[in-house]
Amino acid sequence: MIKIIGSACLLAFLISSCGDDLLIPKPPTYLRTNFPKHEYVKVDDASTYSFELSKAYFAKPLTYKGELTNHKEINLGPLNGILYLNYYPIPNRDTLVRYINLSNDKVDEHQIKATGIKDENFIFRDKKVYGTLFEFEGNVATNFQFYLTDSSSHFIRGEVLMNCRPNYDSLRPSLNYLKADLIHLINTLEWKK
Repeated sequence: MIKIIGSACLLAFLISSCGDDLLIPKPPTYLRTNFPKHEYVKVDDASTYSFELSKAYFAKPLTYKGELTNHKEINLGPLNGILYLNYYPIPNRDTLVRYINLSNDKVDEHQIKATGIKDENFIFRDKKVYGTLFEFEGNVATNFQFYLTDSSSHFIRGEVLMNCRPNYDSLRPSLNYLKADLIHLINTLEWKK
């Protein structure tokens, strides 16, 4: 009799636990990002350089002691970040080496947090534009840095800072979008003679 009652209770428990609600794990979700179409406008610094910049971004020259400089702060609009472009004239060969070493030191500062660093070299002999774009993977303060030079008179160093806590996985769609714009900027940079 105890076996029959125990079997009936077990059967009732099994039947009651088999409801219509099937628990299925949810797939991972990602933020929906709607980026503007890649369209560009020319940014022209009257005395030193020009390049094409996405229409979604806003460039403004920086001042030092009330004087305009050739440095630029580029607001990345919907990406919520800033691209700093710092321009330096090159008076001699030693200065060029110092600027390149400074840029490489800035890259090295982020090696501790980065899970990987990719670099891409750019050589445009016809325009005399040479440089390197560094892409940092991982939760780092800056995901892109680059420098461009003509190796005799001009040097530009760029650095992207996002206005949020670094979370590489969440930022990846924005970073991919931004990378296309940075490569376009580099490809269209021209020096003024």
